[in-house]
Amino acid sequence: MSRYLSERFASLEPYTPGEQPRDMAYVKLNTNESPFPPPPEATRAAARAAERLNLYSDPRLTCLRKELSRVYGVQEENVLCFNGSDEALLLCFMAFCDGQHPAAFADITYGLYPVLAKVTGAPFEVIPLKDDLTLNVNDYVGIGKTVFIANPNAPTGIALAPEEIRRIAQSNPQNAVVVDEAYVDFGAESCLGLLDQCENLVIVRTFSKSRSMAGARLGFVIAGEELIRDLDALRYSVNPYNVNSMTLAAGEATVKNEAWMHSCVQTICLNRAWTEKELKALGFEMTPSKANFLFVRHPRIGGKELYLKLKARGVLVRHFDRDRIRDFNRVTVGSLDDMKALVRETKAILEEIK
Repeated sequence: MSRYLSERFASLEPYTPGEQPRDMAYVKLNTNESPFPPPPEATRAAARAAERLNLYSDPRLTCLRKELSRVYGVQEENVLCFNGSDEALLLCFMAFCDGQHPAAFADITYGLYPVLAKVTGAPFEVIPLKDDLTLNVNDYVGIGKTVFIANPNAPTGIALAPEEIRRIAQSNPQNAVVVDEAYVDFGAESCLGLLDQCENLVIVRTFSKSRSMAGARLGFVIAGEELIRDLDALRYSVNPYNVNSMTLAAGEATVKNEAWMHSCVQTICLNRAWTEKELKALGFEMTPSKANFLFVRHPRIGGKELYLKLKARGVLVRHFDRDRIRDFNRVTVGSLDDMKALVRETKAILEEIK
């Protein structure tokens, strides 16, 4: 840290993204990217938009908001787009968390939440998951804080039913409840149907997972009109042209081809089921995932050891070196060939240590 850095960031521990090594060709199952490209019309639309990079992008995000409102059955005033869902989450912490509205989130969840709380100066409470890594809804009922819930959760993949989210939202009427639905398309149920019942509900989505656009950086929020106005005021204040022209064009084209997304998601879910069966046959234990990844452990090998051995064999998975989940690895579900490579190399490692 330089001597010029503000003291409030002196103890900040930055979020650690999944590694992106370039030393060899890896089977990359560590960052929950889609193994499939977006629809061809999306890349064509981005290329056309690139011809006008001398001009600013649309600060109102008009066309994309219109398409998203059509697909999700809400008004355009209920949708706002961001430079990735991480920017949306940052603005949620800025808008809805302060000394009167502290944040609350689980101990085992998306690792960016505590970082954003510290960056924005928001006081926060970390609430432990239960021993089986499920979230105890009663811990959040009437808590009187701004609640952040990844649903399905990461890295566990475990999902809550909308009814449980409704209990949390309606019991905290003076606080926003932010539901991060990055992985919801892979088998969980969205909370969109709760918007009419819960005016404090904020739903955050991303194009990075089910819509195959991780490299484009695009996210969006669906919420009540007043909450969207709050977030929009902050967006205009810190980054009014927050989504670039190419990403806007690609996003609009992608939303217009929902069949492509559903086909890719269906294949990923089939590959997840195949991988789950194969790993269980090898003795792995895992949480019930509704995401595009599996959270697995084996009784005969530690999580870090398995991660390192797989990496040496050209297969990347994600290991979190934290006490409660140190024995686990998070494995992205990729193509069937990717998953066959994972199973093949894992079998070889288990044979080595027998």
